Amino acid sequence: MLLEDLYRLMKTGHVQAQGIVDTMTQPVVVIDQNFCVTTANNAFIRAFKVNRDDIIAQDFFGLGNGQWDIPELRQLISTIIPRAAAVIGFEVRHDFPTIGQRTFLVDARRLLHPDDNSPNILVIFDDVTERRRHDAEMDFIVAEMRHRMKNMAAVVRAVVMNTRADEPAVADFKEALIGRLDVTFKAQDIAARAESVDFEFLVTQAVGATVSERLECSGPAAEMPSTKVPPVSMMFHELATNAIKHGAISTPVGRIRVSWDVVSGPNGRKLVVCQWREEGGPSVSPPKRKGYGTELIEGLAAHVAASVELEYHSQGFVAVMKIPV
Repeated sequence: MLLEDLYRLMKTGHVQAQGIVDTMTQPVVVIDQNFCVTTANNAFIRAFKVNRDDIIAQDFFGLGNGQWDIPELRQLISTIIPRAAAVIGFEVRHDFPTIGQRTFLVDARRLLHPDDNSPNILVIFDDVTERRRHDAEMDFIVAEMRHRMKNMAAVVRAVVMNTRADEPAVADFKEALIGRLDVTFKAQDIAARAESVDFEFLVTQAVGATVSERLECSGPAAEMPSTKVPPVSMMFHELATNAIKHGAISTPVGRIRVSWDVVSGPNGRKLVVCQWREEGGPSVSPPKRKGYGTELIEGLAAHVAASVELEYHSQGFVAVMKIPV
């Protein structure tokens, strides 16, 4: 091969490589082992409003007003070559001299080379300024909604508390209503914090302090979608209320064991199969008529496409729930 043919081949390869880099919409620079910029794509030039000639062969950490000269970032990048490591999603928030306040996620890794000894590092920048601003706005909106919900809950609770209940039946109804309101508002507050909630945490919060002291939970890690947290919480609250009045918690030695597993349902959906078992309580028998608590549990189960089986054994009440997650 003639020297000019070799030169032409190398130039073609370089042009193609540069074209690939310039095609990328994310800002990209390549730095050598001395942290000097060897090349930068068009997206980097546009994003940071710099001239290519002003940054080539310049110290990466000295660009602009030293926006990248962050000790932790410098330390991370310095380990890429000797350790074949990578920097993934390092967040940099800075007031850049030409584009103002911005937030970038920085990825850096060693360039691949046929003999695996490349001394160059590829650095990619992802501008997440608008994403972070949107997240902050959503956090504010959610916080404001939670604050208003708490205010509404306080008002509703105050109205119920101040309602006269001279008759025993009315007093019982008032007490039950306050308990259901409290668990509903608490569940709404928990659900607003995240997209899913740990199942064991949900159970212990729903049953209340009195029952949780004599509650044993066992099962694998499971997450309940936030949309199902309120109705599922109310189901466990009703079970706990019944246990206090008529079941295991009505005796000094009674206990409740809640166990669960995560299985695949007939349609491939994941199910949390949970068993509520009461022990050490009074002997139980099937009720002569279906009470409001039972109707509420069955209605809530249907609301979340779950199934529930209530079993009245002489040694203790058992409830088996299958909740799709």
